[in-house]
Amino acid sequence: MTDYRRYRVKGGTYFFTVNLVERKRKLLTEQVDLLRDAFRTVKKDHPFQIDAIVILPDHLHTVWTLPEGDDDFSLRWRQIKSAFSRRIESGERISKSRIQKQERGIWQRRFWEHAIRDERDYANHLDYIHFNPVKHKLVDRVIDWPYSSFHRYVRMEMYPVDWMGFEDESLDYDGRTSDSL
Repeated sequence: MTDYRRYRVKGGTYFFTVNLVERKRKLLTEQVDLLRDAFRTVKKDHPFQIDAIVILPDHLHTVWTLPEGDDDFSLRWRQIKSAFSRRIESGERISKSRIQKQERGIWQRRFWEHAIRDERDYANHLDYIHFNPVKHKLVDRVIDWPYSSFHRYVRMEMYPVDWMGFEDESLDYDGRTSDSL
């Protein structure tokens, strides 16, 4: 059996993709405030930095940096998923194996993680995260998706307002944010 912990970097920076079981649901954006609360709750006991995030209807992508000496992102994800699930009304389809394990049927059990290797890898993953709503045809311009750390990066002048979108001279950035996670 492979020891996956050897691939972890204590205090490292990681990219994650986390999906709902039912990929056609819009639960994450419909219940975004509950998801934000779940993140905040877990961060109090198990701190980490959210470098970037995009919340889509049925999945999310994020880059985290863990505290020095800490590599337990699995604990954090388990607790975030659990905190969110407890606040959501039941009624989803649940498989027999999940019923036997007394699990909800909201989240896919696993998530995808990638340890960020260097500055270029970091920048590529931030671009991927921020462009994702356009990729999925949820909006035409990155700036138009409200559930993204892109707005914070615009305020920090790390991305232009019209990045990967249509240049629009009449666009007045209104400071919408979702980076309160």
